[in-house]
Amino acid sequence: MTMPRFGVLLAALVSRKWWWVTILVLAIMALFVRMGIWQLDRLAQRREANAALLAVLQSEPLDLATAVFPPDLTPLKDRQAVASGTFDFDQQGIVKLQLWQGRPGAYLLAPLVLADGKTAVLVNRGWIPEAETAVSNRRQYDQPGQQTIHGYIGLTETVSRASGSSSDQPPLEWFRVDIAQIQPQLPYTLLPVYLIQTPQAGDNQAPPFRAEQVIDLSEGPHLSYAIQWFIFALIGGIGYLVLVSKNNG
Repeated sequence: MTMPRFGVLLAALVSRKWWWVTILVLAIMALFVRMGIWQLDRLAQRREANAALLAVLQSEPLDLATAVFPPDLTPLKDRQAVASGTFDFDQQGIVKLQLWQGRPGAYLLAPLVLADGKTAVLVNRGWIPEAETAVSNRRQYDQPGQQTIHGYIGLTETVSRASGSSSDQPPLEWFRVDIAQIQPQLPYTLLPVYLIQTPQAGDNQAPPFRAEQVIDLSEGPHLSYAIQWFIFALIGGIGYLVLVSKNNG
């Protein structure tokens, strides 16, 4: 485009006929660019979170018997951990409505009493089929005696509304691992986190089935979304210039 032609186009863009459309198009383009920048910010946050999670995963397993828990437990989520003690199967419950390879069932949730006898950590021992969730059937999965449990840390699960709370359910049957709601049902102090047991050699030949820890360290779709928003802004601007040029020729 020659300079005289370019000057004519600029004049047309701010003319009485087109000025309000120009402002509207510029506003829309600015919005698209802002959305792209927002997606880049999300990408940076995702990368930062992934780096923090990777550091957690690479750290040594935390011994829950000697751990000191900070007020903010979030950095402990998914960290490898170990605990030794004795299961109290009289206080074992289930987390209902859980699936394993499409089959309905529940997770066994049992307190592992630590060496001091006054403290326990809840352990998600794995999945059992729906037909085995009755109290009398759960005992076939007992592991008596001293046990050392390997797994990763889960944080208490809560909801903001009161409806459907665990306190409305039969004793030792829950829909989620809400440590604060489970605590009053037990005779010892629970740790503020729970342990999700992972499969060891020889496990998963029979229930309870335990899933491997799955971690998503991908960067998500933020970069592609950002590029799309920038392309939308570019297409909108070029398309508008072409439109004005053709109608002002």
